[in-house]
Formats: sequence, C-alpha cells, structure tokens
Amino acid sequence: MEATSATLLTFGLAALLLSWIVLLITAWKEDYTWGLCTIFLPPLSYLYALARLDKAGGAIALAVLGWLVIWLAY
Repeated sequence: MEATSATLLTFGLAALLLSWIVLLITAWKEDYTWGLCTIFLPPLSYLYALARLDKAGGAIALAVLGWLVIWLAY
C-alpha cells in the first residue's frame, strides 16, 4: 500500500470513529435507550441519526466524509 493510500485510509477511519463518538454523545443527550443502542448496535444508531437530522446532522456529515476519504484511498 502506498503512503498516500495509507494516510487517506487512516484519516477516513478516524473520521468514522469520530462521527460515531459524536453520534454517541448526541444519542445519550436525547434518550438513554438510544445511547445504549448506539453502543451495542452502531448501524441502528445511524438510522436514528437520519431520523433526527436536526440534532445528529453533523455526525452523518462526518461519516459521509469518512467514507468518501476511504473510497479515495483505493
């Protein structure tokens, strides 16, 4: 793997992790059960974020950016 691809992959994964952490904080503030779902079922938490775009729009945008950077790595 080239250095550029490895760097992009690392930044993309970091963006995905950061988006999950932001979503975790947002879900815990909203409701205790959504916070637990975010910990144990991360894909379900992104569906929650799509339903509550007004509060979790930043987390979705960061996740999309992370996936875009990972896609650019390949």
